[in-house]
Amino acid sequence: MIETANNFLSSLTAEQSSLASADFSSEQRTKWHFVPDSSFNSTHGFARPGLTFNKMDPHQQRLAQALLSTGLSQAGLVKALTIMSLEDILRIKENDTAGRRDPNKYYFSVYGKPSSSGNWGWRVEGHHLSLHFTLRNGSLVSSSPTFFGANPHKVVEGPRAGARPLGVEEDLARGLMKGLDSAQQKQALIADTAPRDIITSADTRAKIEGAAQGLAASKMTAKQVETLMSLLDAYANNMPSPLAAARRQAVRDAPLDKVFFAWAGGVEQGAGDYYRVQGPTFLVEYDNTQNENNHSHTVWRDYENDFGFDVLASHYQLFAHGTAGTDSYSAAD
Repeated sequence: MIETANNFLSSLTAEQSSLASADFSSEQRTKWHFVPDSSFNSTHGFARPGLTFNKMDPHQQRLAQALLSTGLSQAGLVKALTIMSLEDILRIKENDTAGRRDPNKYYFSVYGKPSSSGNWGWRVEGHHLSLHFTLRNGSLVSSSPTFFGANPHKVVEGPRAGARPLGVEEDLARGLMKGLDSAQQKQALIADTAPRDIITSADTRAKIEGAAQGLAASKMTAKQVETLMSLLDAYANNMPSPLAAARRQAVRDAPLDKVFFAWAGGVEQGAGDYYRVQGPTFLVEYDNTQNENNHSHTVWRDYENDFGFDVLASHYQLFAHGTAGTDSYSAAD
């Protein structure tokens, strides 16, 4: 990541660099969203930061894609590029001539100086994609939030009909829910109607109010637990092998009575549905209710360490500088 980020930055002009670079302590680093640009601006009061593919030459675009590839597995990279390409489908469907739907309108931002010392980070963000990476002293300390969305969730016509970039996330969870017995389903079902979106939205801190709801994994059969683990693996496996292994380890380390599977909405495909898996340190959410239940959102969150909060706060406490445990402390290095 260090080498690839520096290769990307060194290829930029001064004007491009001013768009792609910001201080690590910048407030914008943790102000994120997965909506189109106009909604980002109305939510946060400023334009989405970063440098888009549109403003890069072909060589710079390849370097940007190389940086993106360092943060994702091959499967995750294909998923990200497929999600970007769905903008063309929306552009045609909506007869968009104003540039609202654009597969090149994804923003690359680097926070701080990429190096093996000090703090720095980077992100790639646009409609239905928001990926965040935080490093300290050459080590990756956080790779979340990790958001993938798809509109359409399933392409229904044209040469790409049937494509579902988030199909695995849908099928494994639905299979798990439908495979529960009636008593288990009753416990897992938290609402007859699915919420319009993921509960944590684009909050800086992931938080679900109240006690964990749903069916504890300890109340599942061995086969059901295996399906649940496969579902969580589908989210972990978007990341490169070391990061995926760390996420899988966090899942396996969690006591089964502390991992809850919750479902809302219809059980049959296309009925509009939501699910989440809550563990002691992680949260997965999925929602497919918009655009006649053909518009999905997924996210992996780390309760304490999104954006590296937990690791960096511990560092500031240890060395007594900065403000530990807050969402917007200063990171001088």
